Amino acid sequence: MSRTDPDVFGHEPVLQSLVIEQLGHVPPGWVIDATCGGAGHARSILDHRPDLQVLGLDRDPFAVRIARERLAPYGARAEVHHLRFDSLREVVHGRTVVGALFDLGMSSAQLDHGDRGFSYRHNAPLDMRMDTTAGLSAADVINGTTPAELRHIIATYGDERFADRVARAIVAARPILGTTELADIVTEAIPAATRRTGGHPAKRTFQAVRIEVNDELRVLGPALDAAIDVMVHGGRCIVLSYHSGEDRIVKDRFRFAETGGCSCPSGLPCVCGALPRGRMVRRGVLRPTQAEVTANPRAASAVARVFECTAVAVADAFGPTTATTRPLPYNRKSAVPDGAKTKKVSR
Repeated sequence: MSRTDPDVFGHEPVLQSLVIEQLGHVPPGWVIDATCGGAGHARSILDHRPDLQVLGLDRDPFAVRIARERLAPYGARAEVHHLRFDSLREVVHGRTVVGALFDLGMSSAQLDHGDRGFSYRHNAPLDMRMDTTAGLSAADVINGTTPAELRHIIATYGDERFADRVARAIVAARPILGTTELADIVTEAIPAATRRTGGHPAKRTFQAVRIEVNDELRVLGPALDAAIDVMVHGGRCIVLSYHSGEDRIVKDRFRFAETGGCSCPSGLPCVCGALPRGRMVRRGVLRPTQAEVTANPRAASAVARVFECTAVAVADAFGPTTATTRPLPYNRKSAVPDGAKTKKVSR
C-alpha cells in the first residue's frame, strides 16, 4: 500500500449519524473538525448542512493532504490546517464557530501504515509520531527515559499491571530500534499464562508509548477549553472517545464548563463569581447502536459526550452586564490522572 494512496482513509466515520443529529441543532456558521483525518465527518457535515462550513485540523501531514483533496470540491466552505488541536485559536480568526468535533485516538490508516511504527504487527523503526515533523519519537522514549519514568508511562497510559517487569526488560535490552524487537521484548517480560489471554501482550505498552510520544492526554483538556471558549451561544462540542483515560478528561472539562468551576456549597446561591458556559446535552455517554457496530466495527469502543454552549454574563465595570466569553482554568493534574485505565484506540 502506497503512503500516498488516499483509499487508506476510506473507512466509514464512527458515529456519523450521531454527529449529524447533534449538529442539526446548531445555528449557521463554522464547525471545527479538530481531528479531520480523511475528512469523512467533514464531508458528511457539509453535505447535510449547506449553511455550515468546516475548519479542519490535523497534526498528521499525510492526513492534511488527503483531507484537502477530498474537501476541494466544497470550495470556500472548507479549510484544512496542519495544526495540533490545542492550538485551534490560531486559525479561528473571528469566525462564527457553532460546533467542534473531536474524534480522538488514532485512525486505522495510521495503524495500516507499517512504516509509521504504530503497530507491533509490522517491522518498522520506532517512530509513532502522528506529526512526522515533530521531534520526539518512540525510540527517544524507549531508549532515553529513566526506568522509573518508563514504568510510569506504561502503567499510567497502558494500564499494564506488569509495567515494572516490562520497563526493566526494555532497559536491559537497550538500545531498541524496531517495533518487532520491542514487541518481542515486551512479550517475553509478560508471564506465560497472561500471554495466552487478552490479545497481543505488547498492545498496552505500544499504546502507552504512543500516547507519551504524541502528548495525547495532556493536550486534550486545553483543546476542549479552547473550543468551548471560541463557540457562540447554541454551539455544540462533540467528543468521541475510545478509552477511559480520554473520556475522564472530557467529562472533567465539560463538568467544569457547566458549573464555571463553582466552589460554593450545594444548595446555596453562588457567590464565588463562577461563570457557567453551558450544559451537557445528556448525562452520561452516548453509545453506538448495534446496527452501527455491525456496519462499522471501529465504533464498538466509542462513546460520545456533547456539550452545548451558552453566552456568559460578565459584569462590566464600565457599563451594563454583557454577554461574552473567557478562557477556563485548566487543571493539568486532573488531565492525566494516575492509574487512568485505557483501552486500545482505533477509528
